[in-house]
Amino acid sequence: MRDSTPKPAIALALVLLLAIAACSPAPIYRDVDQRPQGKRWVETGIASWYGGKFHGRHTASGEVFDMNRVSAAHKSLPFGTRVKVTNLDNGRQLVVRINDRGPFIKGRILDCSREAARQLGFLDAGIAQVRLEVVKWGAPGAE
Repeated sequence: MRDSTPKPAIALALVLLLAIAACSPAPIYRDVDQRPQGKRWVETGIASWYGGKFHGRHTASGEVFDMNRVSAAHKSLPFGTRVKVTNLDNGRQLVVRINDRGPFIKGRILDCSREAARQLGFLDAGIAQVRLEVVKWGAPGAE
């Protein structure tokens, strides 16, 4: 028995389905969108710091990066979010504001400004085991 469905019609249908799937919005803030209402948002991992060649350049949020002020980069938290960072190696804590994207090194969860790293006590080491807790959410979509 011969299939009466024309081959070009099947190909066209598949192309249309793929095009529709590609147009669906990807979640930008997977951690933010999936947070349980009324629950704390906490993340633990390795933080690093950045400065030098980025000092004076624009961050992903559009503001000028100042490595001598307290700020941080996170992959998905909304800009303006305030996060309490606890250095688990020495117990120091600091609230930072997310104003950039990063870190882009596998296994790291936060890139702090040079000043934030200094205050948290890991400037010389370069990295530290940290716990992040959202203190105040920034506005999603403000990017």
